[in-house]
Amino acid sequence: MSSEEIVTAAVLVIGDEILSGRTPDRNINYIAAHLTRVGIRLREVRVVADDESAIVAAVNALRKSHDYLFTTGGIGPTHDDITADAIAKAFDVPIDHDPRAVELLMAYFARRGIEATSARLRMARIPLGAELITNIVSVAPGFMIDNVIVLAGVPDIMQVMLDDVTPRLRTGAKMLTETIQLQRPEGEVADLFAAHQKTFPDVAMGSYPSFADGRVSTQLVLRSTDSALLKAAREELERVLAARGLM
Repeated sequence: MSSEEIVTAAVLVIGDEILSGRTPDRNINYIAAHLTRVGIRLREVRVVADDESAIVAAVNALRKSHDYLFTTGGIGPTHDDITADAIAKAFDVPIDHDPRAVELLMAYFARRGIEATSARLRMARIPLGAELITNIVSVAPGFMIDNVIVLAGVPDIMQVMLDDVTPRLRTGAKMLTETIQLQRPEGEVADLFAAHQKTFPDVAMGSYPSFADGRVSTQLVLRSTDSALLKAAREELERVLAARGLM
């Protein structure tokens, strides 16, 4: 792993309940922040329905265009949990009850006096060749096959799965951030900020206006993997803002 390497990722959110608005997504922001912290750039997010052909097409497109693809949702016990089957189809590999996953689930069921129904054991179906991802909340595992990481949709479970799989991932340069908070509307600094971007083309810049308590404010955010360059860009921006009486 090189500290200068750029490692990219996409997230595929799977579920009719997300697209219908019935269930608000709580995973995208968490995954994005987590990946940023460890040095993986989230480049794309897609949401697809519980439709096998749509999942297969999205998986095959995204896993080829990014270093990693994270999926969330569709690995539970019900008939519409079809993610594992779709992933197997995308990789053209068989899928069946994985002995490792069956052992985990059977022990969990026995401890709690839960019947091992065929529906519950669907959560042990894993594509051939996949590594298991530990779930310390409810035991039913996620899995990783090649560069595709398959996580639960339930946020608490997704988060522990993400923690488990992260040490296995290749990471690169970490993105650093500097933020300048101004009590000014965005329009007052837009031209100045655009000129500053041209002065520092290798620093990513964005402005984010907000309105709260009757006051308009704008955050100017600078991002770079180069700490010295980022520091220089911030200091120069602060100098220009101060010179124009905007700070």
